[in-house]
Amino acid sequence: MMEEMNRSLIPAGWKSIYYNPLESPADTQAFRMEGDGAVSFPQGRMRLESTRDPAEGQLANLVYWCPDDFPADLAIAWDFWPVREPGLAILFFNAQGTGGEDLFDPALASRCGIYDQYHHGDMNAFHISYFRRRYMEERQLHTCNLRKSYGFHLVAQGADPIPGVTDAAGPYRMLIVKMGSSVSFAVNGLTLFRWEDDGSTYGPLLKEGKIGFRQMAPLIAEYANLHIYAPSGFATMRR
Repeated sequence: MMEEMNRSLIPAGWKSIYYNPLESPADTQAFRMEGDGAVSFPQGRMRLESTRDPAEGQLANLVYWCPDDFPADLAIAWDFWPVREPGLAILFFNAQGTGGEDLFDPALASRCGIYDQYHHGDMNAFHISYFRRRYMEERQLHTCNLRKSYGFHLVAQGADPIPGVTDAAGPYRMLIVKMGSSVSFAVNGLTLFRWEDDGSTYGPLLKEGKIGFRQMAPLIAEYANLHIYAPSGFATMRR
């Protein structure tokens, strides 16, 4: 039902180009971990958690990258379950080197989960932070934030409808749609924000790139049914 609600928000004529159930180690064999994180599949869905003490701050955080490059215009849908809080979840998208390099180009500055490396490092990207429960001020007023990098530009914000772990039922179907200059974010078919990028104020429009799941410790969360849509004309990448 939730997938049908989200599907209505995907532009007409777009098609599925990638699907990954994220249900077993085989599904993430080529994924790349930055930071010290553990990946498991205790309920047939991908669970991410840090293996470091949260007291270590940014050193305890992680990013888990899908290895594929996706087109500049795309829709990203996935299922999300919060398991343990506090913490924070983020999705990076349209991520590539600041000079257009592949995000994994060894010439780029190394990354190990420390946040500054992702917004003031050798990369451009959008990222949406959701389930923001790491700090007291985030737990008092739940919001979802869209930032554009290079830089730490907060460009859009909306309410977060996902309850805390105690009351969360899940799965929550997340949807990002990036089309031309427009970026929108929805949860369970409810659009939380939509933003228009003028391609100037915060840098040029972002191009094709990778997506990655980020968590701030001590969050434990689970993910499944990663689905990518794109305008017709793009070849199917994975089924």
